[in-house]
Amino acid sequence: MFEWFRRRRPVGRTLQLRSRGDLGDAMRVDFAELAPDIETFLGQAAYLQLGFFETLSELIASTPELSEKESLSRAAGAALIKHQEIVALIRERGADPTQLMLPFRESLDAFRRNTHGVRPQETMLSVHITAGMLDDFYLALSSSYGDTGRRVARILQADDDRQAIVDILGATIESDEEWRWLLALWGRRLVGDTLLVARAALAHPRLDRAEEAKVEPVFTELMGAHARRMDAMGLAA
Repeated sequence: MFEWFRRRRPVGRTLQLRSRGDLGDAMRVDFAELAPDIETFLGQAAYLQLGFFETLSELIASTPELSEKESLSRAAGAALIKHQEIVALIRERGADPTQLMLPFRESLDAFRRNTHGVRPQETMLSVHITAGMLDDFYLALSSSYGDTGRRVARILQADDDRQAIVDILGATIESDEEWRWLLALWGRRLVGDTLLVARAALAHPRLDRAEEAKVEPVFTELMGAHARRMDAMGLAA
């Protein structure tokens, strides 16, 4: 499967940066005191992208429509490229990517299971929402790690090719309005699990009042960006 996606990547392709202007100044809060050590940051970020790739690959296998398979393959390929580029950065630093990712395998696999829908459309929404929120969160954390953080930020800001997923979900909603209510409800359910992953990534998951005040603007912006993603699909956040 990995080799298949490598072959799909066009020769010389560079991932295009996408705008983060809608995240606001709050996403540039100084996380220096709360950010995890850089090995933890890189290991978590790499394993999250691998998880998004795995979920999208499972969706490709279970989706009958060829056009939808192709759309999902682009999103899966983008997640795999992000994973590979973070792994390459880890190796440049002289660390073992497997060893850095391994401590987070159990918790992040549980997160994937908890956000895996009964229906494929729910799982597609899960990837779009959870990957969007966590990419934004790790982008905010990246400002704490100097040049390495800037390189991770460029990786995370690259085109995620998830617009095709939005288009598939939009067509699903148009085919039956009951889907709008169902997916809106599922989207609201995803928020709690995703925010728990973000909070667990901090150096001190149990924050005191002063630390809560420091990170509150970031979590407010995460929720705002989530609401905009839902609104863009015609779903109530």
